[in-house]
Amino acid sequence: MFVYEKRLQYPIKIQNSNPALAKIIISQYGGPHGELGASLRYLSQRYSMPYPELKAILTDIGTEELSHLEMVGTIVYQLTRNLTPQQIKEAGFDTYFVDHTTGVYPVAASGAPFNADMFAVTGDTIADLNEDLSAEQKARLTYDNILRFADDPDVRDPIKFLREREIVHFQRFGEGLRILTDKLDSKNFYAFNPSFDKP
Repeated sequence: MFVYEKRLQYPIKIQNSNPALAKIIISQYGGPHGELGASLRYLSQRYSMPYPELKAILTDIGTEELSHLEMVGTIVYQLTRNLTPQQIKEAGFDTYFVDHTTGVYPVAASGAPFNADMFAVTGDTIADLNEDLSAEQKARLTYDNILRFADDPDVRDPIKFLREREIVHFQRFGEGLRILTDKLDSKNFYAFNPSFDKP
């Protein structure tokens, strides 16, 4: 069960519109390494995790990724509110605007809409945890790239916060992989479904 607190994990108060920057940042909403895919990946993987500690890590991080999705959506919204037609056209935001006006839609910076093919859920504990480690590094890299284009401190501060959380998540998944490694040996990899083990 989830409990929703009506506040952002980190405050966002962007004063200046910037649709060109919003077009880049929206990739962390619905792009290939974004928060929507991360939350769905972790909350889906948790069901097949054989150990309660691993389920807890995935549930904690998957839930936090939902709050990051809310933060990214807030950033995009605040960067695109009160735009004039001229600002929309000059920023190259017109192609997005035609389909979504200033609604926050899950899409990559390239314009490709969100697709569940962007994330993996294999049911294999080792494969999934390694996927998660990689996903957190890709998300961190995307935030690094966003910071290269953002000079407004109102935008940079929450993006830096989100970047730091990706590093923490990477460390927690590393901890999860160590927990798994300590519990596994050559005979019990599929301990949660022994029929897969063949003598």
